[in-house]
Amino acid sequence: MQFEMSTFIPVMPEIVMLVAACVVLIVDLFLTERTRLVTYALSLAALVVTGATIIATAGDPVVSFEGSFVRDAVADVMKIGILTVTGFAMVYAKDYLVQQGIYRGEYYTLALFSVLGMMIMSSAYNFITIYLGLELLALSMYALVAFNRDSMGGAEAAMKYFVLGALASGLLLYGISLFYGATGSLSFAEVSAAIVKGNIQEDILVFGLVFIIMGVGFKFGAVPFHMWVPDVYHGAPTAVTMLLGSAPKIAAFALTLRLLVDGLAPLFTQWQEMLMILAVISLGIGNLVAIAQHNIKRMLAYSTISHVGFIFLGFIAGTDDGYGAALFYTVVYALTAAGGFGVLAMISRRGFDAENLDDLKGLNERSGWLAAMMALILFSMAGVPPTVGFFAKWFVLESIIRVDLVWLALVAVFFSVIGAFYYLRAIKTMYFDKPIDDQPLEISADSHVAMSINGVSMLVLGMFPTALYTVCRAAFG
Repeated sequence: MQFEMSTFIPVMPEIVMLVAACVVLIVDLFLTERTRLVTYALSLAALVVTGATIIATAGDPVVSFEGSFVRDAVADVMKIGILTVTGFAMVYAKDYLVQQGIYRGEYYTLALFSVLGMMIMSSAYNFITIYLGLELLALSMYALVAFNRDSMGGAEAAMKYFVLGALASGLLLYGISLFYGATGSLSFAEVSAAIVKGNIQEDILVFGLVFIIMGVGFKFGAVPFHMWVPDVYHGAPTAVTMLLGSAPKIAAFALTLRLLVDGLAPLFTQWQEMLMILAVISLGIGNLVAIAQHNIKRMLAYSTISHVGFIFLGFIAGTDDGYGAALFYTVVYALTAAGGFGVLAMISRRGFDAENLDDLKGLNERSGWLAAMMALILFSMAGVPPTVGFFAKWFVLESIIRVDLVWLALVAVFFSVIGAFYYLRAIKTMYFDKPIDDQPLEISADSHVAMSINGVSMLVLGMFPTALYTVCRAAFG
């Protein structure tokens, strides 16, 4: 293989992010507690510069590095979404980390390396490439969950996440090995072509596909591979839960898209039926169990599981409209998740981590602005018009109705109505209950601005949903 400068242009955003992460890592070694804000500023700058690089080097789709890396519009949209959501998470995390006494540069360094892994997953066009990106993301997240070394809950959550994550990675890798053994290739294009030729026993293909779906289901947190989600969301520091529950969902979308659509499209009928089962039970169990939760982090964890069911519906449609709607839904959900956990981080203080519904009591009296932003976010999660969450659900439902899966759309609507209860309960708690804590909230200017943008965007994108949806849909055009 001969490398020319033109070969590196498609991977320039990844190179910039890698260099930036290394620079932040080295610079942080020479900083003191008073000057550690430099790490925060450099990390945000790394996200901005990487985003600018993506826009500057955007062009026609190109496959490089012997077919292992693809640069296309879908990858660019996912990467911009990942960088944006991670930026919000970093801003919200700063004050929380300071107040909890765990403000260390490792948080931002690991976050940047996890972003690099997500970006690699977005452009992977080879089984090995996507696995390497997945492991870079997973290893960074394992360390972040155990970031608070004095927390027994965090250590327990990290151990559960590590053990189950390693098991899921092993299942995914075993499925990949079966396809490699059957086709003799790790390239998505070559594997897809070999399946089309029909010279491979269908039993081997379906057997390997089952293991890949299991790996995808775990990374998404779909039922019945969801057992790690509520425990990890609850045990990890809120700043880590905020990062874990937002941007990686876009990476999980990339994992599903590249593996199933780009690599295993000839097996659409088989994986459509599998995803259909996962979607229905995720919608049902996620919404029903969330109702019984009084810990808001666990409630949002089960909420995540139900949203995964909606994302799968877009893949089940099997059309460009479905994939575009699923990408739109994923980006919107990542923004709402970052904002929801961001509010929890803001109402926490030294020695106190807001994680119960009672902690939201009387939030409107303590900060009407913060309560309004949280209400917009929760309304969007519930799919209440005119917030953007309503249109995210609408576009997904429209895509599956077009392929005559009306019954599946009715199931999704039914469970969405049930799920609206626990979101409205949280809003009622903020506005109609008396506060149990009257201490004033200390919110920095950057967090104030970021939360305002995040919350208001739920309404603005809801009033003009076609702006973002057109970008997501055009990426598949």
